[in-house]
Amino acid sequence: MENQNHSEDTTHFGYKTVNTEEKVTKVAEVFHSVASKYDMMNDLMSMGVHRIWKRLTIEKSGVRRGHSVLDLAGGTGDLTAKFSRMVGDTGQVILGDINDSMLKVGRARLLDKGIVGNVDYVQANAECLPFPDNSFDCITIAFGLRNVTDKDAALASMFRVLKPGGRLLILEFSRPVAPGLSPLYDFYSFNILPFMGKIVANDSESYRYLAESIRMHPDQETLKDMMAAAGFERCEYNNLTGGIVALHRGFKF
Repeated sequence: MENQNHSEDTTHFGYKTVNTEEKVTKVAEVFHSVASKYDMMNDLMSMGVHRIWKRLTIEKSGVRRGHSVLDLAGGTGDLTAKFSRMVGDTGQVILGDINDSMLKVGRARLLDKGIVGNVDYVQANAECLPFPDNSFDCITIAFGLRNVTDKDAALASMFRVLKPGGRLLILEFSRPVAPGLSPLYDFYSFNILPFMGKIVANDSESYRYLAESIRMHPDQETLKDMMAAAGFERCEYNNLTGGIVALHRGFKF
Protein backbone atom coordinates (compact mmCIF):
# COMPACT_ATOMS: atom_id res chain seq x y z
CA MET A 1 0.00 0.00 0.00
CA GLU A 2 0.97 3.62 -0.35
CA ASN A 3 2.88 4.12 2.90
CA GLN A 4 3.82 0.59 3.86
CA ASN A 5 7.55 1.39 3.94
CA HIS A 6 7.22 4.72 5.70
CA SER A 7 5.84 6.18 8.88
CA GLU A 8 2.32 7.53 8.61
CA ASP A 9 3.73 11.08 8.35
CA THR A 10 6.02 10.56 5.35
CA THR A 11 5.62 9.61 1.72
CA HIS A 12 7.41 9.73 -1.62
CA PHE A 13 8.05 12.82 -3.68
CA GLY A 14 9.75 11.23 -6.64
CA TYR A 15 12.68 9.35 -5.12
CA LYS A 16 12.76 11.55 -2.02
CA THR A 17 11.05 10.82 1.28
CA VAL A 18 9.18 13.87 2.52
CA ASN A 19 6.52 14.84 5.04
CA THR A 20 3.04 14.19 3.64
CA GLU A 21 2.06 17.85 3.90
CA GLU A 22 5.31 18.86 2.19
CA LYS A 23 4.48 16.60 -0.77
CA VAL A 24 1.20 18.43 -1.35
CA THR A 25 3.09 21.72 -1.52
CA LYS A 26 5.84 20.35 -3.76
CA VAL A 27 3.43 18.74 -6.22
CA ALA A 28 1.50 22.00 -6.38
CA GLU A 29 4.72 23.85 -7.18
CA VAL A 30 5.48 21.43 -10.02
CA PHE A 31 2.14 21.96 -11.70
CA HIS A 32 2.09 25.70 -11.11
CA SER A 33 5.42 25.68 -12.97
CA VAL A 34 4.40 23.50 -15.93
CA ALA A 35 0.75 24.57 -16.41
CA SER A 36 1.27 27.02 -19.27
CA LYS A 37 3.44 24.55 -21.25
CA TYR A 38 1.65 21.37 -20.20
CA ASP A 39 -0.05 20.53 -23.50
CA MET A 40 3.05 21.28 -25.57
CA MET A 41 5.23 19.14 -23.35
CA ASN A 42 2.73 16.26 -23.45
CA ASP A 43 2.90 16.29 -27.24
CA LEU A 44 6.69 16.41 -27.22
CA MET A 45 7.13 13.81 -24.48
CA SER A 46 4.79 11.26 -26.04
CA MET A 47 5.26 12.28 -29.68
CA GLY A 48 1.52 12.84 -29.74
CA VAL A 49 0.66 9.31 -28.62
CA HIS A 50 -1.05 10.60 -25.45
CA ARG A 51 -3.96 11.60 -27.70
CA ILE A 52 -4.43 7.96 -28.74
CA TRP A 53 -4.27 6.83 -25.10
CA LYS A 54 -6.94 9.37 -24.18
CA ARG A 55 -9.09 8.35 -27.14
CA LEU A 56 -9.07 4.76 -25.87
CA THR A 57 -10.09 6.03 -22.44
CA ILE A 58 -13.05 7.83 -24.00
CA GLU A 59 -14.04 4.69 -25.90
CA LYS A 60 -14.08 2.58 -22.73
CA SER A 61 -15.92 5.17 -20.65
CA GLY A 62 -19.43 4.18 -21.67
CA VAL A 63 -20.43 7.84 -21.40
CA ARG A 64 -23.58 8.85 -23.24
CA ARG A 65 -26.10 11.67 -23.44
CA GLY A 66 -27.41 12.82 -20.06
CA HIS A 67 -24.57 11.33 -18.03
CA SER A 68 -22.72 13.05 -15.22
CA VAL A 69 -18.93 12.79 -15.53
CA LEU A 70 -16.04 13.78 -13.25
CA ASP A 71 -12.77 14.37 -15.10
CA LEU A 72 -10.45 14.33 -12.09
CA ALA A 73 -6.96 15.81 -12.35
CA GLY A 74 -8.48 17.09 -15.58
CA GLY A 75 -5.81 19.72 -16.07
CA THR A 76 -6.08 21.45 -19.42
CA GLY A 77 -9.35 19.74 -20.30
CA ASP A 78 -8.58 17.26 -23.09
CA LEU A 79 -11.03 14.65 -21.79
CA THR A 80 -13.54 17.21 -20.54
CA ALA A 81 -13.88 18.65 -24.05
CA LYS A 82 -14.77 15.23 -25.46
CA PHE A 83 -17.14 14.35 -22.62
CA SER A 84 -18.94 17.68 -22.95
CA ARG A 85 -19.99 16.78 -26.48
CA MET A 86 -20.96 13.23 -25.47
CA VAL A 87 -23.24 14.12 -22.54
CA GLY A 88 -25.01 16.93 -24.40
CA ASP A 89 -27.13 19.64 -22.85
CA THR A 90 -28.87 17.19 -20.51
CA GLY A 91 -25.61 15.99 -18.98
CA GLN A 92 -22.85 17.53 -16.91
CA VAL A 93 -19.07 17.33 -16.83
CA ILE A 94 -17.00 18.54 -13.90
CA LEU A 95 -13.34 19.29 -14.53
CA GLY A 96 -11.74 18.75 -11.14
CA ASP A 97 -8.13 19.50 -10.30
CA ILE A 98 -6.33 20.26 -7.05
CA ASN A 99 -4.13 22.82 -8.78
CA ASP A 100 -5.68 26.21 -9.51
CA SER A 101 -3.11 27.05 -12.20
CA MET A 102 -4.08 23.95 -14.16
CA LEU A 103 -7.77 24.75 -13.67
CA LYS A 104 -7.28 28.27 -15.02
CA VAL A 105 -5.50 26.96 -18.11
CA GLY A 106 -8.18 24.31 -18.62
CA ARG A 107 -11.03 26.80 -18.28
CA ALA A 108 -9.37 29.21 -20.74
CA ARG A 109 -8.73 26.43 -23.29
CA LEU A 110 -12.32 25.19 -23.17
CA LEU A 111 -13.80 28.68 -23.35
CA ASP A 112 -11.64 29.35 -26.41
CA LYS A 113 -13.19 26.24 -27.98
CA GLY A 114 -16.69 27.47 -27.18
CA ILE A 115 -17.33 24.70 -24.67
CA VAL A 116 -19.77 26.21 -22.17
CA GLY A 117 -23.05 25.36 -20.51
CA ASN A 118 -22.52 21.79 -19.34
CA VAL A 119 -19.03 22.07 -17.83
CA ASP A 120 -18.20 23.18 -14.30
CA TYR A 121 -14.77 23.68 -12.73
CA VAL A 122 -14.00 22.56 -9.19
CA GLN A 123 -10.74 22.72 -7.26
CA ALA A 124 -10.82 19.32 -5.60
CA ASN A 125 -8.52 17.00 -3.67
CA ALA A 126 -8.95 13.43 -4.92
CA GLU A 127 -8.53 12.10 -1.38
CA CYS A 128 -11.65 13.88 -0.11
CA LEU A 129 -13.89 14.76 -3.03
CA PRO A 130 -16.43 17.53 -2.26
CA PHE A 131 -19.41 15.79 -3.87
CA PRO A 132 -22.39 13.83 -2.50
CA ASP A 133 -22.47 10.05 -2.59
CA ASN A 134 -23.57 8.45 -5.86
CA SER A 135 -23.09 11.57 -8.00
CA PHE A 136 -21.35 10.41 -11.20
CA ASP A 137 -21.89 7.86 -13.94
CA CYS A 138 -18.20 7.91 -14.82
CA ILE A 139 -14.97 9.17 -13.26
CA THR A 140 -11.72 9.47 -15.17
CA ILE A 141 -8.30 10.37 -13.84
CA ALA A 142 -5.62 10.65 -16.51
CA PHE A 143 -1.96 11.00 -15.50
CA GLY A 144 -2.97 12.27 -12.07
CA LEU A 145 -3.16 9.37 -9.62
CA ARG A 146 0.62 9.01 -9.31
CA ASN A 147 0.77 12.53 -7.81
CA VAL A 148 -1.79 11.73 -5.10
CA THR A 149 -0.29 11.18 -1.66
CA ASP A 150 -2.83 8.68 -0.30
CA LYS A 151 -3.99 6.68 -3.28
CA ASP A 152 -6.12 4.35 -1.18
CA ALA A 153 -8.06 7.31 0.22
CA ALA A 154 -8.50 8.70 -3.29
CA LEU A 155 -9.83 5.41 -4.64
CA ALA A 156 -12.26 5.16 -1.71
CA SER A 157 -13.42 8.72 -2.32
CA MET A 158 -13.96 8.06 -6.01
CA PHE A 159 -15.90 4.90 -5.20
CA ARG A 160 -18.14 6.85 -2.82
CA VAL A 161 -19.15 9.50 -5.37
CA LEU A 162 -19.76 7.04 -8.22
CA LYS A 163 -23.33 5.96 -8.85
CA PRO A 164 -24.11 2.24 -8.66
CA GLY A 165 -23.36 0.91 -12.12
CA GLY A 166 -20.80 3.65 -12.69
CA ARG A 167 -17.22 3.10 -13.71
CA LEU A 168 -13.78 4.49 -12.91
CA LEU A 169 -11.06 4.73 -15.54
CA ILE A 170 -7.45 5.40 -14.56
CA LEU A 171 -5.01 6.26 -17.34
CA GLU A 172 -1.50 6.34 -15.95
CA PHE A 173 2.13 5.66 -16.73
CA SER A 174 3.05 2.17 -15.59
CA ARG A 175 5.67 -0.58 -16.01
CA PRO A 176 6.89 -1.51 -19.50
CA VAL A 177 6.25 -5.16 -20.31
CA ALA A 178 7.61 -5.32 -23.86
CA PRO A 179 11.02 -7.05 -23.99
CA GLY A 180 13.94 -4.62 -24.03
CA LEU A 181 11.76 -1.55 -23.54
CA SER A 182 12.61 -0.76 -19.91
CA PRO A 183 16.25 0.39 -20.39
CA LEU A 184 15.31 2.55 -23.37
CA TYR A 185 12.42 4.04 -21.43
CA ASP A 186 14.64 4.73 -18.41
CA PHE A 187 17.22 6.50 -20.55
CA TYR A 188 14.53 8.61 -22.17
CA SER A 189 12.84 9.44 -18.85
CA PHE A 190 15.91 10.43 -16.87
CA ASN A 191 18.00 12.04 -19.60
CA ILE A 192 15.96 13.27 -22.54
CA LEU A 193 12.81 14.26 -20.64
CA PRO A 194 14.50 16.66 -18.18
CA PHE A 195 16.52 18.11 -21.08
CA MET A 196 13.31 18.77 -23.02
CA GLY A 197 11.79 20.33 -19.93
CA LYS A 198 14.76 22.67 -19.68
CA ILE A 199 14.63 23.69 -23.34
CA VAL A 200 10.86 24.06 -23.76
CA ALA A 201 9.68 25.06 -20.29
CA ASN A 202 12.95 26.20 -18.67
CA ASP A 203 12.26 23.70 -15.89
CA SER A 204 14.26 20.47 -15.83
CA GLU A 205 13.58 19.70 -12.16
CA SER A 206 9.80 19.46 -12.54
CA TYR A 207 10.19 17.00 -15.39
CA ARG A 208 12.76 15.01 -13.44
CA TYR A 209 10.15 14.71 -10.68
CA LEU A 210 7.57 13.54 -13.21
CA ALA A 211 9.93 10.78 -14.35
CA GLU A 212 10.66 9.73 -10.77
CA SER A 213 6.97 9.78 -9.84
CA ILE A 214 6.25 7.33 -12.64
CA ARG A 215 8.77 4.87 -11.22
CA MET A 216 7.29 5.13 -7.72
CA HIS A 217 3.72 4.55 -8.92
CA PRO A 218 2.22 1.08 -8.27
CA ASP A 219 2.56 -1.40 -11.10
CA GLN A 220 -0.39 -2.72 -13.07
CA GLU A 221 -1.33 -5.64 -10.81
CA THR A 222 -0.81 -3.67 -7.61
CA LEU A 223 -3.10 -0.87 -8.75
CA LYS A 224 -5.71 -3.40 -9.84
CA ASP A 225 -5.61 -4.92 -6.34
CA MET A 226 -5.89 -1.47 -4.75
CA MET A 227 -9.01 -0.76 -6.80
CA ALA A 228 -10.57 -4.04 -5.69
CA ALA A 229 -9.73 -3.25 -2.05
CA ALA A 230 -11.57 0.08 -2.43
CA GLY A 231 -14.72 -1.79 -3.49
CA PHE A 232 -14.49 -1.75 -7.28
CA GLU A 233 -15.54 -4.88 -9.14
CA ARG A 234 -14.62 -6.38 -12.52
CA CYS A 235 -11.28 -4.59 -12.26
CA GLU A 236 -9.10 -4.93 -15.33
CA TYR A 237 -6.38 -3.14 -17.23
CA ASN A 238 -5.00 -2.83 -20.73
CA ASN A 239 -1.32 -2.21 -21.37
CA LEU A 240 -0.77 0.50 -23.97
CA THR A 241 2.46 1.10 -25.91
CA GLY A 242 4.18 -1.90 -24.39
CA GLY A 243 3.05 -1.11 -20.84
CA ILE A 244 4.50 2.40 -20.75
CA VAL A 245 0.91 3.35 -19.98
CA ALA A 246 -1.91 1.26 -18.53
CA LEU A 247 -5.63 1.92 -18.63
CA HIS A 248 -7.38 0.49 -15.56
CA ARG A 249 -11.14 0.14 -15.29
CA GLY A 250 -13.42 -0.85 -12.42
CA PHE A 251 -17.15 -0.72 -11.71
CA LYS A 252 -19.30 0.12 -8.70
CA PHE A 253 -22.23 -2.27 -8.29
